Amino acid sequence: MNDLERVPGVRALGVDLGSKRVGIAVSDLSGTIASALTTVYRSKSRRHDHAEIARLVKIEECDVVVVGLPLSLDGSEGPAARGATKEAKQLATVVGVPVEMYDERFTTVTAEQAMRDAGLSGQRQRKIVDKMAAAVMLQAWLDHRRNTWGQS
Repeated sequence: MNDLERVPGVRALGVDLGSKRVGIAVSDLSGTIASALTTVYRSKSRRHDHAEIARLVKIEECDVVVVGLPLSLDGSEGPAARGATKEAKQLATVVGVPVEMYDERFTTVTAEQAMRDAGLSGQRQRKIVDKMAAAVMLQAWLDHRRNTWGQS
């Protein structure tokens, strides 16, 4: 790949929606590496939760938000995926950057396995699993973007 074909950098915020917590990850400026950032604890107001995510988009100077799409194992969209899609559309009205959805199947399982392999206790795992799952999903999105750049 020569310099003219190089994938342009992107600063992305990864979002793993949950009913109690929202995991947040961010990419580096080049759009190469995703890192766990924080966990947003759900309030009683989605509007408040979305404002907090919008604040993170601004602070981190993100160009895009990537929301995890919880597809069923067979790839179909069940109730969880429909709910995430609905919430991503609501989020898109407040974050000020494009919002994309990306398959998040197995991200939590992958994050949990990585934390076990790292020797983290169950209590420590529960505190960080959401942001780790967001990082796994965002890394998959970044890799897919890099591997498919320029293909029609």
